[in-house]
Amino acid sequence: MEDMPRKPFLSHETTRHGKLVWYFKRKGKRVRLKGEYGSDEFNSAYEKALTGSIPTVEAPKSRTGSLKWLVDQYKRSAAFAELAQGTRRARDNILKQVLEKNGDLPFGRMTKADIKAGIDKRAATPNAANNFLKTMSHLFKWAIEAEHVEINPVTGVSKVNVKSDGFHTWTVEQVEKYRAHHKLGTKSRLAIDILLFLGLRRGDAVVVGRQHLKDGVISLKTEKTGQWVYLPVFKQLMDSMEATPTGDLAFLTTERGKPFSSGASFGNWFAKQCKAAGLPDECRAHGLRKAGATIAADEGATAHELMAMFGWSRLAMAEIYTKEADKKKLAKSASERLANRM
Repeated sequence: MEDMPRKPFLSHETTRHGKLVWYFKRKGKRVRLKGEYGSDEFNSAYEKALTGSIPTVEAPKSRTGSLKWLVDQYKRSAAFAELAQGTRRARDNILKQVLEKNGDLPFGRMTKADIKAGIDKRAATPNAANNFLKTMSHLFKWAIEAEHVEINPVTGVSKVNVKSDGFHTWTVEQVEKYRAHHKLGTKSRLAIDILLFLGLRRGDAVVVGRQHLKDGVISLKTEKTGQWVYLPVFKQLMDSMEATPTGDLAFLTTERGKPFSSGASFGNWFAKQCKAAGLPDECRAHGLRKAGATIAADEGATAHELMAMFGWSRLAMAEIYTKEADKKKLAKSASERLANRM
């Protein structure tokens, strides 16, 4: 390299395959020069670039070999496109955060220690740490299949143990308090009725509308899992729908009559309605889905019925609620037997 004559406007980079490539760059624009340095092909390309005979182009926003380049390719892939819309949005936000400080780093040199450092950085928020891990795992799983890397740096990195029961499950008393404050015919009341009686996630609750309703049943392909659910519309919910001004394609709309832009924006709005009803901060839209499953199980719904209603693909998820309902029934039965013997 030291014996090479110095020429103006030249720079070079090493690709992830170890190949040296040269660029001509002037006034913020650059063009890659073909051929090996010093060859006739290279010298000809350099002279043309120097005299302006060949156009130069803006420097690419991300270099081949950089983490930003890898993420750009990943986001154009079928693997990313196959994710549910809400999952794509969430992972895109995580990747943007990662690229803010690490976009120019060579992805081929990323190690398990780098992934672990990203998790440790988010240690105060375990769920965020685990979502970061899921995002990077899917990114590098695709990268291996696309033959961009040979070793997955995520392999062997463990999830953070989340010491929590998850989102707060509403009590019957809290549901009644909310519905007593927000009267029939208001958008706030319709929101809780849809969440409670249909068991939909926020992202699905904001898109469901009359086009999904036929013969008293809501048919909807869920955003997160892509599963079709078929949900009977109970009389209380139908009364709420009929009493409330709704949008053309979505039952739930903003104060301006427009559909909510996302499940997250609806969640923020719903949190304000909970606060207005005097409910504690932990009462959120997520917990109503759990409350609906709990109530259905307590009323005798089977695990497979819950799977059909909530669009779960795993029996284990539904059995969480049916087993808890069984415990309550057994405890009640044991108490009655004890009382009869006293």
